[in-house]
Amino acid sequence: MITPLEAKIIDVNCEALGVSIDTLMSNAGAALFNFLNKEHKGKRILIVCGVGNNGGDGFACAKHFGKKANVALLYPPEEIRTGAAKHHYNALDKRPMMFSDASLDQYNVIVDCALGLGFKPPLDAVLKDYLKKLKGFKGAIVAADVPTGFGTKEHVTPDATVTFHDMKKGMTEENCGKIIIADIGIPKDARYTVGPGDMLRYPLPEEDSHKGENGRLLVIGGGEFFGAPAMSAMAAYRTGIDMVHIATPKSTYLPIASLTPTFVMHQLSDDVLLEEDVKGLLELTKQADAVLIGPGLGTSDKTMAAVRDFVFKCDKPMVVDADAITAIAQVAVLRRDIVITPHKAEFERVSGFALASCDLMEVSKKKNVAILLKGRTDVIVHGDKKKINNTGSPAMTVGGTGDVLAGVVAALLSKGMEIFDASCLGAYICGSAGEKAFDEYSYGMIATDVIEKIPEVLKDHLKG
Repeated sequence: MITPLEAKIIDVNCEALGVSIDTLMSNAGAALFNFLNKEHKGKRILIVCGVGNNGGDGFACAKHFGKKANVALLYPPEEIRTGAAKHHYNALDKRPMMFSDASLDQYNVIVDCALGLGFKPPLDAVLKDYLKKLKGFKGAIVAADVPTGFGTKEHVTPDATVTFHDMKKGMTEENCGKIIIADIGIPKDARYTVGPGDMLRYPLPEEDSHKGENGRLLVIGGGEFFGAPAMSAMAAYRTGIDMVHIATPKSTYLPIASLTPTFVMHQLSDDVLLEEDVKGLLELTKQADAVLIGPGLGTSDKTMAAVRDFVFKCDKPMVVDADAITAIAQVAVLRRDIVITPHKAEFERVSGFALASCDLMEVSKKKNVAILLKGRTDVIVHGDKKKINNTGSPAMTVGGTGDVLAGVVAALLSKGMEIFDASCLGAYICGSAGEKAFDEYSYGMIATDVIEKIPEVLKDHLKG
């Protein structure tokens, strides 16, 4: 099953892969016609169309009936909203009537193409009248993709629903009648490869939101290196969150604090992270929505013990990166709201197996974590879910890009995204920023160039 949002994401990703909405609509119309021709051949059929893509599916279906088509519009044709729907409306061999002029008792079958997954309550007067008339209809009702008003109290209850590509979340025989799943030519990559459509998951701020309501992140890092936690923190800010706290040992406190006044700094007790710091760090998590632990920490025995202690006691969504992955590598089972971001060698330490002979999904299930395996192609798994990400550039082997990725994913977690979705979208954003940096700097790009391109990625994809 897929959600309405996932259906929209798939549509956008299809277009990015060269499969247009117009083509998908043609295929949906053909699938709907094939069902009607098989189950209701010879009956008088009325196709009722709205002004969105669901109505476009109806127009595409009607084209197969030629001049025998009976199409009724709920709204005037000039109100048709989408280019694909307009195209299929203009291709009709017979001009539609207005639904208000239709005599329903003349028909044996009504095809419901009024509203699709994009509907948001409440229903207007036209749709309320439409639903009222359908309740009194004595013949069969067939819905295209989903019944009008699906998921709300006011909805069409059809005898059958021809749904496209996959069942939609919440569909049952009680609310959809007989369910027929129709293949409309959606490429596998549109669903299982992260693409521009996944940017629809990005949590946009409310217009009246205030400081701190759009993500607060705690970064725990530094001690051996100060650049890593700083780059993670800056990448998180560039991903659009409100506040980044950095907890770092004495040895790296001043170097990080001097980089920018935007970090909220917290100094630990010694020159490396120690177990006696854990209580204070857990207190700091009360000011954060998510945590990133690992960048630049080092791998001393005392630090590794402190990391394990913190990870088990912290109840916030968390990214475990870099040196912190080493700390938890031999831990049998972790919490499910953790994502680890290993490269090949780190993953092999975590799994205990060579990557080539290992099933990432099985490791994810066994460890009870999400895994974002970094590489030329990123692989993201969480239990039974898996996606790949192909964005990025060959110059992203430069030091620090892993810290940038961890910061982006952690930022999305702090904005309330689920760990699998945050990992997928984080990989896409970071890789896309790396492509932009490569276009400008070629093989001379560095990790901070990637950070500075993150806002351009957001701007390009979130214009609407």
